[in-house]
Amino acid sequence: MARQANDGYPVVFDVEYPDGPQDRFKAAFRIIFAIPILILAATMERGTQGGFFIIAPALMIIFRRKYPRWWFDFNLELGRFWARVYAYVGLLREEYPATDDHQAVTLEIEYPDFERDLNRWLPLVKWILAIPHYIVLILLFVAVILALIVAWFAILFTGHFPRGLFDFVVGVSRWSYRVEAYAFYMATDKYPPFSLD
Repeated sequence: MARQANDGYPVVFDVEYPDGPQDRFKAAFRIIFAIPILILAATMERGTQGGFFIIAPALMIIFRRKYPRWWFDFNLELGRFWARVYAYVGLLREEYPATDDHQAVTLEIEYPDFERDLNRWLPLVKWILAIPHYIVLILLFVAVILALIVAWFAILFTGHFPRGLFDFVVGVSRWSYRVEAYAFYMATDKYPPFSLD
């Protein structure tokens, strides 16, 4: 079972702030170094684009009141892998994303207890109920892109990702993962907080 965040929400996302200075050369050409792992990640994601790993669990919850653990675990591991890729491309971490090691990126989503945690009909409307989050997150992602541009220059000149910008980018990511867990992973019926914490 995953540990819960301070507010009791069943999704935990965090990235450890780098201990020392980042390699400026690697930061300057990060997008080029990331091409192989982005190709791998896109290939893995392509297999799930048909909705097999999102729509099928929703249908199982609605009609069978089941969400097989292996299906949930696969979705969670795919989300963890993408979180490591995002942390690397977004300059949050310098180590190359592993396909199987969690590294310094934490994504934990609590496996739901169906009798207690999930309403069988809510998967039909969760994605609609999350629309206010999508609107806010779109605006926040624009701010994240600007923050990453500033951070890229800061790393090139100082070797460090400014801590305030780092915390902001991680906070927006945390918010996004909570919305994904609610609307798409079908992991909880608890409405995500409008919060970076």
